[in-house]
Amino acid sequence: MSRQPIVVANWKMNKLPSEAEGYIQEVAPKLAKYPNVDTVLAGQDVLLNAMVSAAKGTSVCIGAENVYWEDRGAYTGETSPAALADLGIQVVIIGHSERRNYFRETDEMVNLKTLAALRNGLMPIIAIDEAVQLESENDHAHWIVNQVVESLKGVAIADLGRVMLAYEPTAAIGSGQAMGPEITQKSLRIIRQTVADMFGQPAADQMRILYGGSVKPTNAYELLAQPDIDGVLVGDAALDAMTFIELVSLADQAKRSLQKEA
Repeated sequence: MSRQPIVVANWKMNKLPSEAEGYIQEVAPKLAKYPNVDTVLAGQDVLLNAMVSAAKGTSVCIGAENVYWEDRGAYTGETSPAALADLGIQVVIIGHSERRNYFRETDEMVNLKTLAALRNGLMPIIAIDEAVQLESENDHAHWIVNQVVESLKGVAIADLGRVMLAYEPTAAIGSGQAMGPEITQKSLRIIRQTVADMFGQPAADQMRILYGGSVKPTNAYELLAQPDIDGVLVGDAALDAMTFIELVSLADQAKRSLQKEA
């Protein structure tokens, strides 16, 4: 099944509002060359209003880096999913490795946030972490399967088309060394099979699954040319506007190559 490739920039706690606006103004005209690749720029909360304004009328989709699981209430410092939707945010990253490691987010919290995002019309990108040293291939598979199952509990099959999963091995994040394409493909195949076991093969075939962890132009094509890797979640490399455009171009090339082989 043909799935639209996607390139997601996760800026993390970088950029000022003025820098975010300039970045979007630089990349938006160039993205018109790649209508068959979806693009998301995810920034910290204080940037989002400026980002939505700068992206208006362009193909750039703006995402948030986190969300809370209640729409309103006495939760000082948290971000309401209803407020994000009202602002014009379309996508939210949930359960990023750094959220799990630094802020002790659990699979249960990730699931609550996923359901809240869907309830408010947001598209969640759920990160599947791999934060422990696993002794065997069976441990590795069990770790991945468990996170997928726990993250998608209670998600209606009608909403599944708005959900994306992102495989993020912690050892690769910020290391400068991405996981090898064949190893990554194997992990994403496990993720897709788990979704098929939960929701059926058609739903699994429809879902977009991404890879995140030291993605850059030198390795993006090989990753995106794998049949189960539908996109990339990019950190440091996406802070540079021209590098982001290069990654989008590589996603477009990889997609065309897969279509020729099909």
